[in-house]
Amino acid sequence: MMKIQSDLIIKRKRIYYLIAILISIAFGLASRSFDALPHFIVIHAGDILWAMMIYFLFRLVFLHKSLHTAFILSIVFCFLIEFSQLYQADWINTLRGTLFGGLILGKGYLFIDLVRYSFGIVLVYVVDKLNYPRTRIIRNNL
Repeated sequence: MMKIQSDLIIKRKRIYYLIAILISIAFGLASRSFDALPHFIVIHAGDILWAMMIYFLFRLVFLHKSLHTAFILSIVFCFLIEFSQLYQADWINTLRGTLFGGLILGKGYLFIDLVRYSFGIVLVYVVDKLNYPRTRIIRNNL
């Protein structure tokens, strides 16, 4: 019975993180598309939501690891992507020039992006941490 409950909780958590990823993508793309949004949101929301999506992705993939693990991996990944933008070879700039390459790799290094990424990851980590104890995965000692 415990195993069935644990599997159900894991499945729900995976669905939750998958939905969170999709919502982050939708809102992130929308934040860059709607001119009616306030300028402050347009310039900051996309990067914040991108970092939140990365956190949710790490939670989805490493569900059995701690929230702290997803937090650290997300920060490291986002910062590495941002620092990689200092590298400006033709081949990677061609890749960045594509829609998906630009969305994933970005276009150019900006320090403020590190602040935006940090804010987004801290925000979802805190929300996840507040929610996590109520849906803790039951672990069997094998």
